[in-house]
Amino acid sequence: MAFAWKASGLTYNRYLAVAARAVRRSLKEQPRLQAERRGEMDLKFAKWENGKQGENKNLASANASSMAEHAGQGQ
Repeated sequence: MAFAWKASGLTYNRYLAVAARAVRRSLKEQPRLQAERRGEMDLKFAKWENGKQGENKNLASANASSMAEHAGQGQ
């Protein structure tokens, strides 16, 4: 039997991010605000091709656009 997150097409890291966001949103006001600040990320990545670095992209925005793209394909 496959895991539900795997069957739905999520990676394990994305599954953890969704679960963490659900837990943070269920907290009371003050702990929720503190947890949401910890959940913010400011990571960048670049794709390398032929030994040259590509454009630097923000991981959070790239992840959000990828999730929106995949959500549109599921319909």
